[in-house]
Amino acid sequence: MTHSTSRDRVLGMLRGEKVHPVPCFSGVGNVTTKGLDKLGYRFADVHNDAKMMAEAAVTSWELYGYECVVVPFDLCMEAEALGCAMNPYTETDELLYPTIKEKSKLTTEQIREAANPSLVTKGRIPLIKEAARIAREKVGDQVAIGSYTLGPFTLGGQIGELEPLLKNAFKKPDEMLDYLDALADVITIIGKELMESDVDFISVREMGATTDVLSPRVFRKIICGPLKKIAKSLPSPNILHICGMVTPILQDMVDCGYDAISIDSKTPLKEAREKLGPDVVICGNINPFSTLNTGEPQEAYNIAAQCVKDGASGVHPGCDIWPTAKPENIEAMINASKETAVE
Repeated sequence: MTHSTSRDRVLGMLRGEKVHPVPCFSGVGNVTTKGLDKLGYRFADVHNDAKMMAEAAVTSWELYGYECVVVPFDLCMEAEALGCAMNPYTETDELLYPTIKEKSKLTTEQIREAANPSLVTKGRIPLIKEAARIAREKVGDQVAIGSYTLGPFTLGGQIGELEPLLKNAFKKPDEMLDYLDALADVITIIGKELMESDVDFISVREMGATTDVLSPRVFRKIICGPLKKIAKSLPSPNILHICGMVTPILQDMVDCGYDAISIDSKTPLKEAREKLGPDVVICGNINPFSTLNTGEPQEAYNIAAQCVKDGASGVHPGCDIWPTAKPENIEAMINASKETAVE
C-alpha cells in the first residue's frame, strides 16, 4: 500500500502493514524543552491548558519530523477522574512531571460505581480531548495523533499505595483480580472516549507490571485478564506498552489482543522478533535517557538503525522522551529510521 504521509505510515504499520522506511514515532510523551522554548511555555503550565498542550505536542513534529503528536504528557488523567488531586508543580521552574498529591484510595465497589458515562466529564479528560482537537486543526491528516491510558495495575498504584498493591498481588490474588477488573472498565471508558474524538491511536501503559517487579506467573494470573478485557473493547489501533524486561512475557503480551506491543531497551528487540515471528507489530526499543539525553548523535543513529535491522515495526522509545533530550540525538534517531534498509 502507498503511505504518503506520516499519519498513513504510522497507522498502516499499526494495522500490520509492512511500511518502508520504518516509522519513527511514539505512543507516549515526547514534548521537548526545545519545543517549549520555541513557544515560550513552561512545562508546568502546559498540563492545564488545552491550547498550550496541543501547541507543545505539535512541536516535536514541526522541529524534528517526529511522526506523531501525543497528548497528554503526564500520567495523572485517569486518577484525577477518579477523584485524585494532581500537583503540576507550577510554583517552580524546575522540570518536574506532575504527580498525584492526594490519592482517592477507592474500593473496588467505588470504582465500579465510578465506571459510568459521566466519568468522561471529570478531571482533565475534556481538556485533553480539546487539546487533541486543536492539534488536529494544526496538523490535519499529515500526522497521527496519539494518546494513552494507564493499565489497571499501574493505575491502581496511582490512586492507592503501591506497596499494598504488590502484596495483594501475591497474598490476595482473587481480590486483586476483581479490583483490576473494575479499573479495566474505567480505562475502557476513557480510552474509547479519546478514540472517538481526534485521537488516531492509543497506548495502554501497564508500566508497573514489568517482570522486574512481578513474576511471569503473577502476570498471567492477575494482569493479563484485565488487559484482555480492555483490548476487546478499545477501538483500533491500540498498543500495549510495558517497561522493563518483558522477554518472559512477550507471548503473553501478544495474547492480550492489542494491535501492537511496545518494549523498552531492557528487552532485546532481536530476541523479541525471533520469539514472536514476522507478523507481530513490535515497536521499540530506544532508551529514552541514555541514548537520547546523555548519548551522542552517532550513537543514537547506530542504535536506531540497529532497531530497524533487528526487526522493529516502528522505531519507538522505551518510555517518555525526557524533555531535555538532545535535539541532535532525536534527529539522528529519526534519520536512521528513514535511511536504514530492512534486513
